[in-house]
Amino acid sequence: MSTNKTLETRMETVRALFDREFGTAGRRLLQVVSPGRTELAGNHTDHEGGHVIAAALDASFVGVAAANGTDDVHLTSVGFDPITVSLNSLDPRADERVTTAGIVRGMASLMAGTGRVPGGFDLVLESNVPSGGGLSSSAALELALGRVMEALWEGPAVDAASLARMGQLAEQRWFGKPCGLMDQMAVAQGAVCFMDFASETEPGIERIAFDFAAAGYAICLTDVGCDHSVFTDEYAAVPAEMHAVAAALGVEKLSQVVEGDFEARVGELRTTLGDRAVTRAIHYYLEEELVDARRDALLAGDIDRFLELTRRSGASSGMFLQNVGTGGAYQPAMVALGLAELVLEGRGAVRIHGGGFGGTIQAFVPICTTDEYCTRMDGWLGKGSTNVYNVSEKGAYAQWM
Repeated sequence: MSTNKTLETRMETVRALFDREFGTAGRRLLQVVSPGRTELAGNHTDHEGGHVIAAALDASFVGVAAANGTDDVHLTSVGFDPITVSLNSLDPRADERVTTAGIVRGMASLMAGTGRVPGGFDLVLESNVPSGGGLSSSAALELALGRVMEALWEGPAVDAASLARMGQLAEQRWFGKPCGLMDQMAVAQGAVCFMDFASETEPGIERIAFDFAAAGYAICLTDVGCDHSVFTDEYAAVPAEMHAVAAALGVEKLSQVVEGDFEARVGELRTTLGDRAVTRAIHYYLEEELVDARRDALLAGDIDRFLELTRRSGASSGMFLQNVGTGGAYQPAMVALGLAELVLEGRGAVRIHGGGFGGTIQAFVPICTTDEYCTRMDGWLGKGSTNVYNVSEKGAYAQWM
């Protein structure tokens, strides 16, 4: 079944649920689609002002919304308890941290900043973006809400970059989770994009036209069976140690440090910050070069070069960034990567995906062996662990039904 037909079927199901929950008679209905994302290159480079290649995926949130004439947002998400959020106050609330309600209130506040007058609405959402699986379900939700509010509340059009920044701020200030801008920007832009985060508020964006399927490869993501949250402290230590190296060199981010200046002070940094902080900085410089080289490979249509560089990137993440192993007996990502290597036998490429430790691994699998790859990985890690994804050319959008 094609992605478009699947999307249409999902939207029909959501509309029927909306009718049962809230009624559709005489109401103008809005549909919204907001994709998940995958990081194709740039492991832990974005928060250092570095380069990333990311892509929107055909996994998405789909929803139906309509204004309800009140001050309340009524949100029903398939598989979750319904929530109601009053828009009488848009300030962050301590009791809404790490909740969907916090995201709703945050996006409403930021949309009000565009001159809009917030009003209540009913919304039904359904998602096939795995929660906590490294495909940025939180960013997809933020931007789905943003596009609904943009359409329902009168005001100027909101461009993709501005919407992405709103999602980031909502996640930071109302939801209470530190995050960079890569996830929201990929969800907002759609397609495959090269991103330069030297300026986080105004990142450089370049769309790359590349068809992995036409090049003979499928993008496969495998859930390693462990949510990111189990390793929150380990994850937080990665940017903290990179920032510590930058601070010792008198700046905020590693992108502001010339590699030669870093190399000249390695001995001092090892003494003051420890070896792991130094190896993580080494990864940053190696990965920056690998991101740029993979961009060039995609622009040239050279899939073999892209895969070679991806394998090198995966090795750098494991050895120097060290966001694969956890130092204990529980090694879900490392096991998943090892199993993937057993199946691929040197074909394609496999790497840790996103933040690492838990979440997902990413593999570029020859299309002729995709069924075997998914079957064997699912046999080890559980049915449905491995899925094949396509790039979505469209970022988050809403349109009247």
